[in-house]
Amino acid sequence: MERRKVIIDCDPGIDDSLAIMLALKSEEIEVIGITIVCGNAPVEMGFGNAKKVLRQMGRLDVPIFVGEKRPVRREYVNALDTHGEDGLGESYLSEVDGYEQQMDAVDFMASVLKAEKVSVIALGPMTNLAVLIDRAMDAFLNIEELVSMGGTFKSHGNCSPVAEYNYWCDPDAAALVYDTMYENGKKIHMIGLDVTRKIVLTPTILEYICRLNPETGDFIRKITKFYFDFHWQWEHIIGCVINDPLTVAYFIDRNICQGFDSYVQIETQGISLGQSVVDSMNFYRKEANAKVMTEVDVLRFFRLFLSRILDVKPEELDILQDII
Repeated sequence: MERRKVIIDCDPGIDDSLAIMLALKSEEIEVIGITIVCGNAPVEMGFGNAKKVLRQMGRLDVPIFVGEKRPVRREYVNALDTHGEDGLGESYLSEVDGYEQQMDAVDFMASVLKAEKVSVIALGPMTNLAVLIDRAMDAFLNIEELVSMGGTFKSHGNCSPVAEYNYWCDPDAAALVYDTMYENGKKIHMIGLDVTRKIVLTPTILEYICRLNPETGDFIRKITKFYFDFHWQWEHIIGCVINDPLTVAYFIDRNICQGFDSYVQIETQGISLGQSVVDSMNFYRKEANAKVMTEVDVLRFFRLFLSRILDVKPEELDILQDII
């Protein structure tokens, strides 16, 4: 099997951590680096959280690069109200010392992408990618495939009535990335709230995880408890939506999500700040710059996700169809 090289650009974050776990356990992917951007947590906190996840996975060999500390233009607003004051569900796991890199995230991306085509799985705001466009456009255009957890089509927003957090946090960056994709005849894969909202880690699934792999289950329980409480308080969901692992799962298995090609523009001002405006009716008569996901096979996702992170065979997970 040929492994696809990827850079994971993220803002850990609870669901980012679960996504990293899935990527590191998947033979189809070779994670050559993790780049951190301000988003769910400030970059230094995100750097620390990424190290905690790599320690849990026994993969501190994967380099982590600290990226942009603030959005391109607007004031930075973190999401610690959602992810806890330590950015990792107030699990307060012990810190991992060291592992600082000599170059920043954008320089790392530029150096890698100038040398070869590598895909980017973007799980946070697109600030690092926007700076890459300004600093090294040739490197950005050499991204083999760009898959983004962000935006929404018909589903409501999660930080405003119309906006998803990653694009709302830095709308100018997201707008630049989408516009650049359009101008160069490329498409971004948009894994938005329309599909990620259907991926809910319930108490029953969490208990199942703990039964199958107590060590991994204990780690996931620690980092998601705060997330469970937040989702109940704000959305009356018994469980928590885990957005980012779906993005990694889609990168591995394209049959997990389905959607359509469309031109997408990101709003950068006013009450619709951060909204992903999807021209599904082709009013603008512009070539598509995105593949917008609208349908997801929830069972297929959980079979892949759990079999990988728990080290069990998919056929051993037959009970899933009864508990999802």
